[in-house]
Amino acid sequence: MKKKRIFPVMLGIFLLLAIYLAATALSIWQYASVDEKQSADTAIVLGAGTADGEISLVFRERIHHGIWLYQNGYVDTLIFTGGVGEGNARSDAWVAGQYAIEQGVPAEHILLEEESVITQENIANAKKIMDEKGYRTAIIVSDPLHMKRAMLMARDYGIEAYSSPTPTSRYISLKTKIPFLAREEFFYIGYKVYRMVGR
Repeated sequence: MKKKRIFPVMLGIFLLLAIYLAATALSIWQYASVDEKQSADTAIVLGAGTADGEISLVFRERIHHGIWLYQNGYVDTLIFTGGVGEGNARSDAWVAGQYAIEQGVPAEHILLEEESVITQENIANAKKIMDEKGYRTAIIVSDPLHMKRAMLMARDYGIEAYSSPTPTSRYISLKTKIPFLAREEFFYIGYKVYRMVGR
């Protein structure tokens, strides 16, 4: 009898978990199209890696969008994030900053966060820079499917944040989007659990 009772319970738990996972994935997918760009103190461009001074294709698109926001008057400064990756001589943020200068952004309008390795550190350290500069509002720049998690973190760290995903993400086809979505769902749920147990 006990086995007969356990099976419906286990089935119910499985179905609830499946529904939760599907709903979370859908919310991340839908949030990817949310663009709230508006006038803000700065834009935080989330790092995505460099290698020997070469910017990854994903990071390059984020940098391009940050530069576009600056050039079109949405922000007066850009905060590039990312520490020194393994085997690199310079931080990802420094490389991004140099690239932005080459594209015409004045050096004095570029701020660097050079300690972070993961998204949460990107956000937390960028907030410290904002506090030092007296900034209150920021546009968060990243790939579309990364935005929901990044925005949740930004608001948790007290940033009045606006989402503006890259319109030219390297993740275009379903073949590239689905693995990225699965990865984001894993880390998004992980971060929500982390919030529950206390930061």
